[in-house]
Amino acid sequence: MGSGDHRCEWREKAASLEAQLVTATAALDTAQKTISAQAQTIQQQGESLSKLSEQYASVQATVEKLQRHVFGKRSEKITPLATAIRDPARAEAERIAALQTRRENAEKKRQLVTRKIEHKVREDQKVCPKCGGHDFTKLGDGAITEMYELVPAIVERQLHVQEKLRCKCGETVITAGGPTKVFDKARAGPTFMAQVAVSKCADALPLHRQAKAYRRVGVQVNDSTLGDYFHRTAEITKPISDRLLDLIAEKEIVLADETSHRVQAKGKTRRSWLWSFIAKDEADREMIAYVFSPSRSSKTPDRVLEGTAGKLVADAYKGYDHVTLPGRRVRAGCLAHVRRKFFDAQSAAPDAAKHAMDFILEVYKIERAALDADLLGTPEHLEMRQTSSRAVMDEFKVWLDAELNRHPPKGPMGEAIGYALGQWDALTLFLTDPHLPIDNNASERALRVAALGRKNFLFVGTNEAGENLAGLYSLIATCEANGVNPVDYLADVLIRVQTHPASRIDELLPHSWSPPRPEPSV
Repeated sequence: MGSGDHRCEWREKAASLEAQLVTATAALDTAQKTISAQAQTIQQQGESLSKLSEQYASVQATVEKLQRHVFGKRSEKITPLATAIRDPARAEAERIAALQTRRENAEKKRQLVTRKIEHKVREDQKVCPKCGGHDFTKLGDGAITEMYELVPAIVERQLHVQEKLRCKCGETVITAGGPTKVFDKARAGPTFMAQVAVSKCADALPLHRQAKAYRRVGVQVNDSTLGDYFHRTAEITKPISDRLLDLIAEKEIVLADETSHRVQAKGKTRRSWLWSFIAKDEADREMIAYVFSPSRSSKTPDRVLEGTAGKLVADAYKGYDHVTLPGRRVRAGCLAHVRRKFFDAQSAAPDAAKHAMDFILEVYKIERAALDADLLGTPEHLEMRQTSSRAVMDEFKVWLDAELNRHPPKGPMGEAIGYALGQWDALTLFLTDPHLPIDNNASERALRVAALGRKNFLFVGTNEAGENLAGLYSLIATCEANGVNPVDYLADVLIRVQTHPASRIDELLPHSWSPPRPEPSV
């Protein structure tokens, strides 16, 4: 048998095993690639599922907001801060204060114009059921019943007769001075014009409704005439509203916010914006100014606060970023905005959201304690902030850092935590200044009147009309903030501002205004 015919059993087995190994290796490579591809697919599906979960949580939160906006109350349906921070130990003091307020209100009612109406006993009633006699005598001052009745407002037609005198020589004629008018050929007095402005700005009453009300009392006037009076009032008082805005911008602490408004355009309306700026003077009197602008860009706050330094209380809107650059104003945050973010996140993470709101509640309780102790703005108040409030905020920060990775970043809770951490320096600035408010609620309250007006008269006709509206909003809101009757105020300054020295314009500002002294009778 030749060597070529020799068969080795082991060699054949080795070759077979080698072939099997190659096949197994190829299969293993294929399996590994399949497993890797499946793992990658699972990972991608997991990421997609995570994104979908975040999107679902975000959409769910948006739907809940819209449901509250359309069908329910828009306010936060939890215990109001004012109730939550109330100290039970001061309940008796608050009860006494409320009783004193009721007494003061009752005294104000007694100061109203009083008309005494006497009711006489009829002759047929003067019969004694006991003796049948008719001889009765007066007993005391009688029984008194107090009632409050509305006397409808009247618009009187005044005829001012100017006396004319002629000298006996026949060469000279003297005519007495006529009534003071707001503008030449004006047929409406200053109080009438002031009432039109106040009804629209303070009571959100559209001009066509005012015209309808005037017609009910016999005054035939159309809304275009009232519109002319409204804009004349704004134009005449513009030096005062401009000065009010400049004065606010000069203050160390300014609060700012903005809301949308509509302006009439061809075939439609377009969005514009109404900004509020608030500050307090040295006597702690509040000043409120509004600015109208066609856009929400940073140009408006930059123009209003140009060349000023201090602190600006605002939300996280980027339109205020240019104002808060180094060398200008320092931004102070709003704890109420942060609290609202966590309130909206309750559906996604109820326990965590409540925990966050409890931290904020503790800060408000400390502020309420300072208010109750009459310490606001004092060194003692600053010490409370730097000790008690700082401890709460430090603990809040640690909790936020720990919770950050436990919630989807684009979910409601993740966004709330991100908002708070992104604003942390601004949110804690109040710890360094006892005069700095911890929220921007004053600005939001100031814009409520604009929101009500937007609902009632829907839009303004032009940008110029929006500027006039903002100017009158400023004067009337500052009047109401300082207990000044805006009708009396405007009726007075409409005349005085036209001849008042510009260097003394501050005397006509709402918070500095004093009613004119009555002219002595001749």
